Amino acid sequence: MSKYEILLFDADATLLDFKRSEKEAVIESLTCFGIPASDEIIEKYSEINDGYWQMLERGEIEKSKLYDARWQTLIDFYGFDCDAVALSKKYIDSLTTKSYELDGAIEICQKLYGKFRMYLVTNGQKQVQEGRLFPSPVFKFFDDCFISEDIGYEKPSIKYFEAVSKLIPDYDAQKAIIIGDSLTSDMQGGINAEIDTCWFNPKKKKVPENMKINYVINELSELEKILL
Repeated sequence: MSKYEILLFDADATLLDFKRSEKEAVIESLTCFGIPASDEIIEKYSEINDGYWQMLERGEIEKSKLYDARWQTLIDFYGFDCDAVALSKKYIDSLTTKSYELDGAIEICQKLYGKFRMYLVTNGQKQVQEGRLFPSPVFKFFDDCFISEDIGYEKPSIKYFEAVSKLIPDYDAQKAIIIGDSLTSDMQGGINAEIDTCWFNPKKKKVPENMKINYVINELSELEKILL
């Protein structure tokens, strides 16, 4: 019998294919403003975006400023003649409609469903996450979804996890585990909350020696060996 009862799943890049959604939304948004969306530009946006989200996790930028700032940074880098606010709005509207599951996501959720209490924990924007998660086939397997914009704090803040723990009936940290791809938000968040961690590491990156990560998986199907 598994020691766990509560599974906290990250959404993007753990269950949902965020890179595909992001790429399509970036192409649509730039094209709308007459800017050719080359692979280089798409990759640069992704790099800038990741940097801003890491700043948010460290408390170095307000979330309300992040959305436009990442596009202004891209515009300044390439010298585009475009309004960052308008481009940001177009991107968010486009991203909201793009929902794709990673390989194995539906299958593993089906196998775990009914055996655990499963919850989604995500730092994404409320409009975007609801637009992408609610239509997804994986959403029906979860008891609830905790979006940071609703909670008022971001992963990895202990305040995020404290708020989530109060929303989960009969929460017991000793019986909970977080499963996610991000070292800085998911794994560090689990460490901060003193719950077990499972790092989804499909690219087989080196495991940090200074982080207490309980499990590392390269495919979602490997959760069966850990949990069942």
